[in-house]
Amino acid sequence: MAQHAESDERPRRSAGEARAQVLGVVAGVVRWVGLAFALVLVIHVILTVGSANPANGITSFFADVADPVALGFKDLFTPADHKLSVLVNYGIAALFWLIVSAVLARVIRRFA
Repeated sequence: MAQHAESDERPRRSAGEARAQVLGVVAGVVRWVGLAFALVLVIHVILTVGSANPANGITSFFADVADPVALGFKDLFTPADHKLSVLVNYGIAALFWLIVSAVLARVIRRFA
């Protein structure tokens, strides 16, 4: 019976604390997803500007993943130089993901 009494003395988390913890985790996931998207875009920019072999598996992987992540930014500006186009458009997309994920994470944490 003494063991049962000890387990009842453990502090229990309130619903508000549990909610805050869950929302904190969700905010962290949102932030990490935004960072991952930005990282993919930046790597694609580096590989393109650095003239990496487009037939290489790594280069094509990052190009394939970066295209949908860039959303509508991938053809926002259309300079004649392809490298400049990738640098500007995918760079703006990377900044977009960093800013949006930071703002969303902050908003989610406010509800915690």
